[in-house]
Amino acid sequence: MMLETNFNHEAVMEMDPFILLSTINTKLRNDYSSLNALCERYDINQSDLISKLGEFGYEYIGEINQFRMP
Repeated sequence: MMLETNFNHEAVMEMDPFILLSTINTKLRNDYSSLNALCERYDINQSDLISKLGEFGYEYIGEINQFRMP
């Protein structure tokens, strides 16, 4: 399964942004209480992830633990 075997910093930076958004929000909703916990688990640079999704108008909202458009 791609999420478990190849979901890392390099894969995240190469993913289609809308697939990435869906994948990250699903993992945050179902498996992780924070973005930091998800990033630590998959060895993803949190700042890079926020920047990548930010390029497409999304920002992380910690209160709801999701990326959304402001």
